[in-house]
Amino acid sequence: MRVLIIGASGAVGIHLTRQLTGQGQEVTGTCRSASRAGKIRSAGATPLALDVLDAAATRSAVAHVRPDAIICQATALAGMRFGRSLDKTFAATNRLRTDGTDNVVAAARSAGVRKLLVQSFAPYRYASPGLVASEDDPLQAEPPASAAQTFAAMTHLDQAVTAAGGTALRYGGFYGEPDQLTTAVARRQYPLIGDGSAMMSFIHLHDAAAATVLALEADGPAIYNVTDDEPAPMREWLPALAAALGARPPRRVPQWAGRLIMGSGLDMLMQARGAANAKAKKELGWTPRYPTWREGFRAISTIRA
Repeated sequence: MRVLIIGASGAVGIHLTRQLTGQGQEVTGTCRSASRAGKIRSAGATPLALDVLDAAATRSAVAHVRPDAIICQATALAGMRFGRSLDKTFAATNRLRTDGTDNVVAAARSAGVRKLLVQSFAPYRYASPGLVASEDDPLQAEPPASAAQTFAAMTHLDQAVTAAGGTALRYGGFYGEPDQLTTAVARRQYPLIGDGSAMMSFIHLHDAAAATVLALEADGPAIYNVTDDEPAPMREWLPALAAALGARPPRRVPQWAGRLIMGSGLDMLMQARGAANAKAKKELGWTPRYPTWREGFRAISTIRA
């Protein structure tokens, strides 16, 4: 199979590239920076420079590669700094999820590529009440004003891809390599807010890539939650991650103080539901290497040792 991975040097993209080339697939991986081409080449793929926000360049790249499948993992998350407004934090990624997705869908249609998989997101999006949500459960209808554009961009991506017969992969919160989360936890900059009841669904980067590889064999349109087996409250996973990183326990702050830090985004966090992975496990035949964050965080600890 000829596979075009857009964003192949990113967190999921590079794991995905290694897994596909390890299977003997012919992979072309795009990146926006020439400095990242070597990373893609070392993973066994052919690098290709591409800014997916350039519609003409995207059409040209797809026509040149003539892929059997396109997997879009394009984000702009590296090095970003969180603030009170998620829309400001994710502004560049939101453009990739809207304009970038539209360009990829149009290029795939023009070249007759029928297999299209795109990175989406599961945490915080499902409406309350309840602890765990399936793909069929409703999404939040009124996200905080500071996150409205971000939620709209994710909804646009899901709808545009599935309308084109493709698959949206709603990943959980990534871990498995150093990133903003692990850095903040290691420095005690990620506090435990209130009673720590805010729910989170995680996924190890290896498992996110493995589920994506399996999704290449499934028919669309489809949406899958790609998360581990155990959505967990902050009071459980945050101290465990700190311990795995060899850091001191997280600081605790009352909910009113958390609101000063996060603004209206705190309500989104405190009301979040976990995401169920039963559909992906059943329909894709997927078994995570790390069934829960508990095993995954211990793996981080082993690597650090």
